Amino acid sequence: MTANAVNLSVKPRVQGFFDEATNTISYVVEDPGSDSCAVIDSVLDIDYAAGRITHDNADAVVAHIRGRGLRLEWIIETHVHADHLSAAPYIQEKLGGKIGIGAGIMEVQETFGKVFNEGTEFQRDGSQFDALFEDGDTYAVGGMEAFAIHTPGHTPACMVHVIGDTAFVGDTLFMPDGGSARADFPGGDAGQLYDSIQKVLSLPEETRLFMCHDYGPGGREIAWETTVGEEKAHNIHVGGGKTREEFVAFRTERDARLSMPRLIIPALQVNMRAGGVPTDAEGNPVLKVPLNGL
Repeated sequence: MTANAVNLSVKPRVQGFFDEATNTISYVVEDPGSDSCAVIDSVLDIDYAAGRITHDNADAVVAHIRGRGLRLEWIIETHVHADHLSAAPYIQEKLGGKIGIGAGIMEVQETFGKVFNEGTEFQRDGSQFDALFEDGDTYAVGGMEAFAIHTPGHTPACMVHVIGDTAFVGDTLFMPDGGSARADFPGGDAGQLYDSIQKVLSLPEETRLFMCHDYGPGGREIAWETTVGEEKAHNIHVGGGKTREEFVAFRTERDARLSMPRLIIPALQVNMRAGGVPTDAEGNPVLKVPLNGL
């Protein structure tokens, strides 16, 4: 799909839900012409130190959908998150809907299946998800046509989802004063990330962009909506015509100084299973902590 496929006349209603613990924004995307909706990048609450999982964030999303009398059709993961856990199966159990992610999940499962020493019972074919998107694949949310753009660089499974005049960019971009996400995880590549960002910036300038994370640089209030035009003009990492070479040099140097995300160990184990928590031989939920594996 190309920029010409964006239908700016379709304007979904978008409700964001900010999780302060992980600086993640989840979304309910509502078809203005029907009762259909989609959820983008849901959050499962975890107290890692206590080994306790709760559902406050997911329950807020569920309550919103029920309160508006909506029918959930899709639960979309823009990528395999390393900084929060997905609540996709919990929301699916409550409301239905299909769980979808980019087909690059298979590469992520292969890589981290080895890191976590998963056995043969852990399927590495993406079968934990209901749908695997390839670049340009389309799907429907009510009367709205959505399409997925493969945007690797942060992870191999990253996809930007375009629905009407909106695009949900995952970690491909941050707000203009936040720049871009790291590209040093296994399977990441700064050059690929730059190329992926250019795909996003080729969308019509009026396209509304919704971020997966915001950290309030400089102490500003948390924000998660901008436009392609604003990113092209003002993004501190790629805006104003910055070259691929400049971006790769900057991103590589910056990433070398970053520490691992606080929740990367539980997040990867859960998210590569479509939000499912791994279990031990007795069926008890359990997480592994591989040493010196990341």
